[in-house]
Parts: sequence; structure tokens; C-alpha cells
Amino acid sequence: MDAREDCKKAAGVVEPVINRGDCEGKRDCEKVCPYQVFEVRTIDDADFRALSFFARLKVRAHGKLSAYTPRAAACHGCGLCVEACPEDAIRLTAARSPAPSS
Repeated sequence: MDAREDCKKAAGVVEPVINRGDCEGKRDCEKVCPYQVFEVRTIDDADFRALSFFARLKVRAHGKLSAYTPRAAACHGCGLCVEACPEDAIRLTAARSPAPSS
């Protein structure tokens, strides 16, 4: 069965939000997302500085990797990423920019 079959919402209705203090960059979200919404890479300096002291220690311990969502508008809200994340660092929220109606 294609994982996309579980994605019932239209693209752009919801978007994944990453808690950078919890994310350990394990790439599970990248692996399960049928729409390639995620990219795991080195955390941006500004995002790193915004973390608490203890979160910065944790992020350093995990190679300063974090998930980002450069293609968040492609999210269909299936929740596979939320289920796959071992740190519970992902939540789905209403998209900031509503999807255009067809």
C-alpha cells in the first residue's frame, strides 16, 4: 500500500513544526514522508542560539543536526512523521498560509 493513501488532507492545510530542542536529526521523518517535506541538516546558527543551554548541549551531542521543512507546503497531514519521530519533536499545526482553494 502506498503511504500517500493515508494522506487525506489537501496539501498546505497543515504543516509540520519541529521542536529543535528535542530533534536529534535521526532522519526518520525524511524516510517516512511520501512528499519529501523534510530535510535533515546542520542546525542554523540563529536556531541554535535560540535554544536553552541544555537543549544546545543535547543538539551538540547529536552532531548539531536538525530536521527542517523546506517543502512544508507539500504536507498532506498524514502524520507519518509524527509517529516515526523517536523524540516526539514534530507536531502538525494549521498552515500559516492557507492552501489556495481550487
